[in-house]
Amino acid sequence: MSNNRYGGFRDYDTYSESYHHRHKKSGLSSQSPNTGMDKLKKVKLHDYYNRRRKYKKRTRNRIIICSVAALLIILMIVGLGSCAKSCGSNPNAQNGTNNTTQNGETPTAVVNSKETTLAKAKTSAAQYDYDTAIAQVKNISGYSTDSELQSLVSTWEQEKASLVEYPHDQITHIFVHSLVYETELAFDDDYKADGYNLVMTTVDEFNAMIEQMYNNGYVMVSMHDICTFDAQGNRVDHKIMLPEGKKAFVLSQDDLNYYHCQDGDGIANKLVFDENGKVKTAYIQQDGTTAIGDFDMVPIIDTFVEKHPDFAYKGHKGVLALTGYNGVLGYRTDSVYTTLQDLDLDQEQFLADNPNFNYQQEVEDAKKIADAMKANGWEFATHTWGHITLTTADMEWIQTDTEKWLAYVASIVGPTDIILYPYGGDIAGVEEYDFNNEKFSYLYEQGLRYFCNVDSNQYWTQKGSNYFRMGRRNVDGYRMYHDGEGLTDLFDVSTVFDPKRPTPVPNMSDYY
Repeated sequence: MSNNRYGGFRDYDTYSESYHHRHKKSGLSSQSPNTGMDKLKKVKLHDYYNRRRKYKKRTRNRIIICSVAALLIILMIVGLGSCAKSCGSNPNAQNGTNNTTQNGETPTAVVNSKETTLAKAKTSAAQYDYDTAIAQVKNISGYSTDSELQSLVSTWEQEKASLVEYPHDQITHIFVHSLVYETELAFDDDYKADGYNLVMTTVDEFNAMIEQMYNNGYVMVSMHDICTFDAQGNRVDHKIMLPEGKKAFVLSQDDLNYYHCQDGDGIANKLVFDENGKVKTAYIQQDGTTAIGDFDMVPIIDTFVEKHPDFAYKGHKGVLALTGYNGVLGYRTDSVYTTLQDLDLDQEQFLADNPNFNYQQEVEDAKKIADAMKANGWEFATHTWGHITLTTADMEWIQTDTEKWLAYVASIVGPTDIILYPYGGDIAGVEEYDFNNEKFSYLYEQGLRYFCNVDSNQYWTQKGSNYFRMGRRNVDGYRMYHDGEGLTDLFDVSTVFDPKRPTPVPNMSDYY
């Protein structure tokens, strides 16, 4: 529309028609031509100014509304920009101070990152892994100008320089079986009681052992800290560097399977995650309820190392020997639980008591537990699938058994290069292994490089060019009762021996 003096109409005729339509009841149309025209002009003029005033008012209101709307839009844009700016900086940004780091981290994030990294570095240093600790601290943002961090690194460098090499041939290796939590259930009058008394260690005994060993300067190491093997199979020795007075030892546990035959005998029944994601043991109490806690070696050691990180050299803990015929870690993962062939009575009873048993879920759960344990410093070893005596087993039996272990145990816990011989039954005497030994040749082909028998001596190692051999000492009822003097380098048996353990402890030769 044109913007003429008639208030926006296109022309006078249109305006006149509009006027006549609005005022046809006023009688003006019946006026004489002259008189009516004069009056009409006055009316038109009056109406014109009225409409102009209305137009101006309407225009002014539109301008005000548009201005307010524009102002609101501007304020919203400015507000969003300020919010975005404040979200990417701290409140001091309004003073023109930009407190973000070069990589965009906020000060809080930087502090948290620094604290987390520093905590990890301190743990590494406490575990004698000074190279890792120093590298972690030097990687903290601002290290080059942080005198406290630089001083800490300097202290660690001095501590590292004071370490001494610990001799490999003076590293002892001790082991236990599953620990007894409730002694009245294990050491009762049934046919298993004597066996438990001979080869088991109680929770109270084990807690006392590791406390005394820690106070005596012992530090857990891995056999892989002693030596490894290159791509050609050649042994490569490593230095174990410890403070003067510290003593390295290897810790292992046999039969971490939680066999059916142990149900109701005061022994844990499964490794599980607690509410914090830590690996603990499940224990079925006498009232039928399940408790989650430190009822066996793995969680006991984990908890101890949390309090005393210097008990674990570079975070390394123990070796866990597994069979497979009842599954692993308390999970029923062997093939018989799904094929239902060749079940023994305990397995049949288990399946009858658990009609909703889910084999695949058992396997998945066991893998998660095993992965968490490996990430936390534990290693797995073969104990053969059927707990067989390799000394007397023929090659066909060993091969069949090994294939089962690889299929139903290694598939869950991963490959291993360690074998802890069941019953301590070695495949040779004290002579060195060689490939003329058919059993050694076969086990070597399966990737095994570390071979451990059972020996009552304080130390026994044998370094072959392509293998490492080590004796282990059992710290159980039999050893403490019949050979306590042979354990005095580790702890005081008189203060460790559980008074709830029945005596006399049977003689091994009388029982087996």
